[in-house]
Amino acid sequence: MATRLCEDDLLCPQCSDIYCLPVLLQCGHNICKVCLHKFWELKACRECPVCRTVSIPERPPINLALKIAAEEYQGQRTSRDQGICLLHEHKLTIFCQNDEEPICLVCQTSKRHKVHECCPVVEASQQKKKEMAALLETLKKQLRKLNKTKEEWEETRTYIQNQAAENEEAIQEEFDKLHKFLVEEERHRLKVLRQEEEVKKQVMSEKLKTLTEEIQNLSANVGDIEMALKEKDLPFLMDYKQTKKRAKCNIHEPECIRDILINSAKHLGSLKFGVWNKMATHVKCVPFVLDPNTAQSNLEFSEELTRVQYCRKRLLPDNPERCTSRVCVLGATGFTSGKHSWTVDVGQGQDWYIGAAAESIKRKNAVFLNPTEGFWVIGLCNGDTFWAQTSPRVKLVLKQKPGRITVKLDFDKGKVVFINAEDSTTIHTFSDRFVEKIYPYFSPGLYKDGKSSSPLTVCPRKITVNVE
Repeated sequence: MATRLCEDDLLCPQCSDIYCLPVLLQCGHNICKVCLHKFWELKACRECPVCRTVSIPERPPINLALKIAAEEYQGQRTSRDQGICLLHEHKLTIFCQNDEEPICLVCQTSKRHKVHECCPVVEASQQKKKEMAALLETLKKQLRKLNKTKEEWEETRTYIQNQAAENEEAIQEEFDKLHKFLVEEERHRLKVLRQEEEVKKQVMSEKLKTLTEEIQNLSANVGDIEMALKEKDLPFLMDYKQTKKRAKCNIHEPECIRDILINSAKHLGSLKFGVWNKMATHVKCVPFVLDPNTAQSNLEFSEELTRVQYCRKRLLPDNPERCTSRVCVLGATGFTSGKHSWTVDVGQGQDWYIGAAAESIKRKNAVFLNPTEGFWVIGLCNGDTFWAQTSPRVKLVLKQKPGRITVKLDFDKGKVVFINAEDSTTIHTFSDRFVEKIYPYFSPGLYKDGKSSSPLTVCPRKITVNVE
């Protein structure tokens, strides 16, 4: 039985050491006798330390087979620690390369090891230490790599937190602008309403004043005529002409006042549509925005991720999407079919590249900007020379330096066309075959003489509100 048990079978579940006088409980678990009594004294009840089954108040028997196996294993381990062969009780001076274990001289001549490759322990130790040192170095490299990855991932986790905070701040800022617009629009509309109210109240006040005066005069005449009618004949007739004149005074019909009520149709009619339509003049709509997760670390963004320019270097995670070999950024939207176009304001930049790039471009290694590497771009160098980045690149001759360039992508026909947006002349056309997703490509100029580079901006599209 002892030869069939492994070391794990001989470990006490309480002390995790080789069994010493193992006793067998009624539940079937084995525990060192000393460990069991200590556990019972601590718990004040006779239960199994493994399954908590309560044993009847009897002295558990010693498991003799397990005790013998444990003692034999302990003896074997002692002998092995002393470098003694368990079979022949000779010193272990030979190493068997086939079984990869030390043996004695008698073992070497035995049937089991006779045809095996053997060598002295000292020689084998040196050889195996070299092998293990090489394996250890590999493990150390893997450990360093894992630690570096852990450090990078911790930095990425921190960056995600900071990125979320920045995005939250930007969202709140944009909503504050919208709230401000709505508050100002509300104030303006209420102001117009109150102005109309004041004007029309003033008109009504003046007309009421005039009408009141007419009522007072007419009431006075009525009173006088009533008094005259109560007079005796002679006095009545003596004042008859005057009384008749009063009775025939010019009385105007009350004026019919039109458009005096508040123009509710003007103030409430299509109120939300009117506000939304006016809001269209305060917002921008672009065909796509730039993806900061693909940007090289020297780029900064503004105008709701539609403008990019070179700036001081920032500490960013080297995520797989990020371009590190070139100072560039990709659009956040990729295209796999159809026609697409966007206009770029290149400003007064002296060095820039714009166009389209394939999703599979090498983002970490230096590559040439040409269609073979997945780039269809044109650029300006040194502020005076335009190039189409073909292979080899082609110098472009332009009548005037463009300030805005429209890029037209026809995915299905495999064309990328660059047009001067100011005079609609074609600058250059790439013809190719697209087999993967294509993204807009932007690479602004660098700092020069301590001055900030000119930004590249995705031009907004005109917003119109059509009502059918």
